[in-house]
Amino acid sequence: MAFGAFATSTTAAEPAARRKSPIALLLLLPGLLYLGLFFLVPLVSLVITSLQQPDPVVFGQYENAFRWENYVTVLQQYWPQTLRAFGYAALATLFALLIGFPLAYFIGITLRRWPLLQALALVLVIAPFFISFLLRTIAWKQLFSDEGPIVGFLQALAILPGDAAITGSAFAVVFGLTYNFIPFMTLPIYTSLERLDLRYVEAGGDLYASPPSTFLRVTLPLAAPGIMAGTLLTFIPAAGDYVNASREFLGSTDTAMIGNVIEANFLVLQNFPAAAALSLVLMAAILILVSVYVKRSGTEDLL
Repeated sequence: MAFGAFATSTTAAEPAARRKSPIALLLLLPGLLYLGLFFLVPLVSLVITSLQQPDPVVFGQYENAFRWENYVTVLQQYWPQTLRAFGYAALATLFALLIGFPLAYFIGITLRRWPLLQALALVLVIAPFFISFLLRTIAWKQLFSDEGPIVGFLQALAILPGDAAITGSAFAVVFGLTYNFIPFMTLPIYTSLERLDLRYVEAGGDLYASPPSTFLRVTLPLAAPGIMAGTLLTFIPAAGDYVNASREFLGSTDTAMIGNVIEANFLVLQNFPAAAALSLVLMAAILILVSVYVKRSGTEDLL
């Protein structure tokens, strides 16, 4: 009898669920339209553009085709900039982690007993966002210039040779990427550490674990979601950045990244198929690297 009542209630609940499904779909419709209009449509347009070929009649114009050779051409021609972009992004992510984790630990755990100081420290971390990304990069260009205080100080200490320059070097580009993306690394880690129950850390000490062992076995695993999120939020935009590596800011022709090549092909050379093909190669490479990283880290939920 009880089984029959359960079956009857389950059967009666199924039509109700079916009646609610159109409402749920209707609620999802605005989001689906937004994704379709601002993500799928540009992506399809980018794919079509990447396969175009030059118009044989009108110079500088392109016509739709299935020219897969565009991908081979851009990979052969711009592979140094592609590797350099991922190398700079990986270094910037590593340095941002080395700086951001202690900063997040200090704000999220050490300052937890002083809420006002904790709030002030968070404001200082977010404060660079109140100034334009370009203005901040230009400011560092002025500081790193040959007549700037940093170069003069290093030359006075004989650390930097007299004819050496910082701007236009790989150091300046990686420094700019690290500086601009430190908040993206710090804030997710702070969010994880701020929720950390300190009783776990105290339990590690009660079990005679040394502070380094407690950090490695308790604090670091509990902060792992924030580290993973911060790494993704730093690496992905850093790999596609073109401001820091450009000659107008901290870079030079020897430090050009794939973002600079895409910008030049779109805006200067107007080689739209090559720029579109490079953009898709960058997207695919980042997606593969991020998927492997998340899979190896055991945090598939981030995807």
